[in-house]
Amino acid sequence: MKKLERRLTLPSVVAIAISAMLGAGIFVLPGLAITDSGANLWLAYLLAGICVLPAAISKSELATAMPTSGGTYVYIDRTFGPLAGTVAGLGLWLSLLLKSAFALVGFSAYLAAIAPQFGAHGPFGVSLSLLLLALILLINVRGVGKVSKAQVFVMILSVSGLAAIAVAGGMRFDISNFEVGTGDKGTMGLFVATAFVFVAYNGVTKVAAIAEEIKQPERNLPLGILLSLLIVTALYTSLTAVLVGNVPVEQLTANGGDEHAIYTLAASFGIHAVGIGAGVLGVLTMTSMANAGVLAASRFPFAMAREGLLPKSLSSVHARFLTPTVAIMASGVVVAVAILALDVHRMAELASAFLILLYGAENLAVIVLRESRVQWYKPSFRSPLYPWLQAFGLLSGAALIVIMVVEDPLISVGATTVAVPGLLMFVLYGRKRTKRRGVLGQRGRRQELVARAENGEEDAGEEARVVVSLFGKERSPEMLVELADVLADGGKVKVVSITDVPEQTALDALSGEDPHVASLRRRISTMGDKEKLNLDFEHTVSHDMIKTVNEITRQLHCRWLIMEWAGRTRWTLTVANPLGWLREHVQANLATFHDAGVRYLQKILVFVEPGPHDSLVIHTADRLAQREGAELTFVRFVRNDAPLTQDQAEADYLDQVRNMCRTPAQTLIVRGRNEPEAIAKETAAFDLLIMGGTVKRTRMRNMLGSMRDKLTARAACSVLRLRTPPEQTHEAFRADPKGSEGDAFSLLSFVEDGCVAAQLDVRNKDAAFQKFAAAFGTAVPNFSSEQIREALREREHAQNTSIGQGIALPHATLQGVNRTYVGIFVGKAAVDYGAPDGRGADVFFVTLGGPGDRSRHLMVLSTVARLVKLTPMVEQLRAAKDAAEILRIVAECSKVIAQ
Repeated sequence: MKKLERRLTLPSVVAIAISAMLGAGIFVLPGLAITDSGANLWLAYLLAGICVLPAAISKSELATAMPTSGGTYVYIDRTFGPLAGTVAGLGLWLSLLLKSAFALVGFSAYLAAIAPQFGAHGPFGVSLSLLLLALILLINVRGVGKVSKAQVFVMILSVSGLAAIAVAGGMRFDISNFEVGTGDKGTMGLFVATAFVFVAYNGVTKVAAIAEEIKQPERNLPLGILLSLLIVTALYTSLTAVLVGNVPVEQLTANGGDEHAIYTLAASFGIHAVGIGAGVLGVLTMTSMANAGVLAASRFPFAMAREGLLPKSLSSVHARFLTPTVAIMASGVVVAVAILALDVHRMAELASAFLILLYGAENLAVIVLRESRVQWYKPSFRSPLYPWLQAFGLLSGAALIVIMVVEDPLISVGATTVAVPGLLMFVLYGRKRTKRRGVLGQRGRRQELVARAENGEEDAGEEARVVVSLFGKERSPEMLVELADVLADGGKVKVVSITDVPEQTALDALSGEDPHVASLRRRISTMGDKEKLNLDFEHTVSHDMIKTVNEITRQLHCRWLIMEWAGRTRWTLTVANPLGWLREHVQANLATFHDAGVRYLQKILVFVEPGPHDSLVIHTADRLAQREGAELTFVRFVRNDAPLTQDQAEADYLDQVRNMCRTPAQTLIVRGRNEPEAIAKETAAFDLLIMGGTVKRTRMRNMLGSMRDKLTARAACSVLRLRTPPEQTHEAFRADPKGSEGDAFSLLSFVEDGCVAAQLDVRNKDAAFQKFAAAFGTAVPNFSSEQIREALREREHAQNTSIGQGIALPHATLQGVNRTYVGIFVGKAAVDYGAPDGRGADVFFVTLGGPGDRSRHLMVLSTVARLVKLTPMVEQLRAAKDAAEILRIVAECSKVIAQ
């Protein structure tokens, strides 16, 4: 792939950005916008500049992380995927070119002012516009270095001329002209004008589209963008204030608006030559603006063609001048067609609306990229006031769009129409040539990975018991490996270092091993040799970390996946795990470790509670305590305002938990007002806190963090969080270590008469619960069917009890019940159960028990899990005709797992 030459310095960046803004936005738009804003025209320009600021800063950050040609297209494509990137790229390409056409046609009004014989829209004006377009194309083809030299000259001339007009007008300022205020449209008119003149700032960020041609882009790009925005905002605001201070509003608004307002301002000084000079300045400046627009716009199809979304010919680079010739010429054709055939005034207004939407997308892209924590996103410039600045940009942009649509409903239709070419191009051409998903797509539901896991090999042997995923920012990879060795219990540990790169980067283009990876390999290998660990180290480069980790765990058939807890970082707002999809779908137990720097584990605190992960937590804590010779303490929290009976209930539960362990264990009841704060205080006396994962994550918990996220962040010791996949729930539990249950355990001894049914006719989850509760209502003393149903629904609300493959394990704890009850129900058809694999559920093992019977309850669930995994029981149950056949199938399969 040919590279573009880096030639542009900071002055050139500022010049190109200012040139892209200066033009029709100040020479033509003021006379049109004042019909809405009245004398507050200067305020409309100032407000528009303030609304542009978040996007300018966001784009500065994005550009230093991705300094490549394409600008907004590249950022949106990498963040939201190729469909959004194609729509944004072609839409922005068209809006930039339409603005360039607007500028080239717009100067005919100035031509008419200085040479009335030609007329504002005469044939000579159109011909001259096309001639200037041809000159612009020639300059662009010969290289941006030559463009930048011309831009610098025109920019200096324009800024100097406009500043001189502003100073001269300031000396003749008539404050009484402002007494008319906002005019007939009031405050709404001011906001309508703000949205209308937004397009005047189109160009401040377009210089990012040629980032690949800028020297030291990490410095010159953000500095150039911010300097140019500051300069132009000051110039626009002062010049429009001087305009109103010198020319009465009534004169400017006559005949629908003055299309050559700057000429009118200069002519009001009473010196004919000054007016002529302002007209000539308008012609030159708008030509320069059209030039900068073509320059930036041509890089969008160039970048998109390089990535397979547009025909490859658009990505060709001239052998001598090293410029994208075909893309430049294609851009010129669009501008020529617009000059000859289109109503560019209306299209410029539509381009403004689309520009607001794109700026909103750039603000949102910064939020998505930061919060997703992709490895490759490493901007050298970071936006201050994150995320509040981006939020302001999104809200202000949304407000401006609403105002524009209220003022003219056709704006919504027009802005949508601008996006149509990009949508069609992707559907008809690009979709077949790209497999990229974008960061947002990679962090989505990933149903294709779920389907692949279901269709994968189920009977292959275990190639590694534990996989350790390293992403490059771990505090101590050695500690993760040490924990993995404990979890492996003599099995093999596979350490995988993953480097995440953008989807557009060819993996085979990355040659040689990064020094950090080489150092990591040496450290892990040395640790394995010295401690005689059964481990293997591998480094891989990935476009999609979630897919890579999921495939590694599936292919190796591992029991555990261990990685470092992400948490909130200095540059992020949320605590969401960037690999959050794995938390719900990985086919292995998941351990996330928060390293507090503790190296010797002598005292372990275990925060345990009834739920899908407690058996895994208890079993793992027990094994780790045995391996390290550590003291074990189980803890529960009780609120200060809870009755004393709650202490006794928690103590009874902890006694059961303690009796499940081979290691002698202590128990601890902590009272307080705030659960994470109270438990975090206790962690100061311990080296490691072990607890289960969050049972159910809402969107708010994902953003702001659950109770366990807060406890992890506040804990004074290291934290190990464990989560078991739904289909392996309670599989970690085995018979009581003291032998009270052992092999004599029989699942059918807990099944109640009347609580077994085949071909059950239910249409949804709630109806199923009603049937279950009705069956148990006659078997469980002192509890009504309604109470049982509510207990099942409450437990289901905490976490979905489906384990996939059409199987669900609904269960509930009932205060006052002193034994465990089991029911087996098979539906006539599957019902929507919200399962992680998307399948409906038709086989139900329902369990009810009291808080004092937790060990037996866990044994029931563990036995069911093993029956499902190790025998053909489920398919046989689906074919069962009655309750007797169900009991026979369960009895025969129980003999298989007992052998």
